[in-house]
Amino acid sequence: MIPITPLGRETDAAVQRDIQHYMRPGTLQLSALPPLSLYVHLPWCLKKCPYCDFNSHEQSSQGLPEQRYIDAVVADLEAALPLIWGRTVHSIFIGGGTPSLFSPQSIDRLLADIRARLRLEANCEVTMEANPGTFEKDRFKAFRSAGVTRLSIGVQSFNDGHLKTLGRVHDRAQALAAVEEAAQSFATFNLDLMYALPGQTMEQLDADVQLALQFAPPHISIYHLTIEPNTYFAKFPPQIPEDDTAYAMLDRITELTGVAGLERYEVSAYAKPTHRCFHNLNYWQFGDYLGIGAGAHSKLSFAHRVVRQVRFRDPARYMQQALAGNALAQDEEVARADLPFEYMLNALRLRNGFGLRDFTERTGLPITAIQAGLQEAERKGLIERDFARVRPTVRGFDFLSDLQALFLQE
Repeated sequence: MIPITPLGRETDAAVQRDIQHYMRPGTLQLSALPPLSLYVHLPWCLKKCPYCDFNSHEQSSQGLPEQRYIDAVVADLEAALPLIWGRTVHSIFIGGGTPSLFSPQSIDRLLADIRARLRLEANCEVTMEANPGTFEKDRFKAFRSAGVTRLSIGVQSFNDGHLKTLGRVHDRAQALAAVEEAAQSFATFNLDLMYALPGQTMEQLDADVQLALQFAPPHISIYHLTIEPNTYFAKFPPQIPEDDTAYAMLDRITELTGVAGLERYEVSAYAKPTHRCFHNLNYWQFGDYLGIGAGAHSKLSFAHRVVRQVRFRDPARYMQQALAGNALAQDEEVARADLPFEYMLNALRLRNGFGLRDFTERTGLPITAIQAGLQEAERKGLIERDFARVRPTVRGFDFLSDLQALFLQE
């Protein structure tokens, strides 16, 4: 999962910062640094899906430059080490693109190089995204042997018609085989599904979800198909279910997953109690993450500021820049006035909300910075709160964008 934060265009000149630049006095006073995660972006896929707005690129007929790219990622990491020196990494997420296009040997080398340079939590969660279209027998076991502890499989649907509409390279049979292999190879794994698909009926949604639940997945992520700018679907929009139908589908998803013992702990995530994704939770709780790889985003905290970074997006340029010692295209301090919205944009996605003390610790701001928004949200029935915690109501979850918008600076 790549956290998306608009920072404008890439700069023509590479960004260079000395560690003292980040440590200088500023307007914030953070009492402690949040947990730190690592995101690694592997940008290639077999085919660009028509709904996808991620930084992904179809692999060429010559194959993937696996070793050169890993060289670049490791160089990128080494250049960033001064910014996170001494901090423990609690989770790693290898996303894309389709990371499972890389060989298990390359993933093994990547994780070994990371371990050699970072202090990892003893039970560090290591997630890798995989697609059924790259599935081969025993390949998932090989990824587990390389050090991956959690697999996230992009099934999207088990319906061949819907898979074709979505431009997926796999079919129902491949999806079933991949999920079965994942269930046998990993103690914890995630299934990605989508709903409100073009022409999808409630009966077809039921079939998708119930088939997924037959594999007893400890975690399911289910996303509403959205038409994103600069995608094929934006240029040629398909007919998707109306909002009322989509809401009914979401209610049905929550019902079915609840019966299966999965709790909806985030807007799009359902999990058994001990199988929540720590990496994504860290994003939503406004934790820190270092993003390496083409187009990867970072959010890093220092004693007096919060900084966001973006790596060069084009894989060829990224490799060139990273191997030259500077992969940064953008490096910006988050304005004090923007921190309340940035925090609430993430934290309100969680069913259990956030602690008021957590807001102060993660942003360095007093509660008064969000007091007006909280009062308005409570008046509209979008949140419930006490002296320690704020939680979105069922209505707040249903109208999350409206709730988050209350914290935008005018």
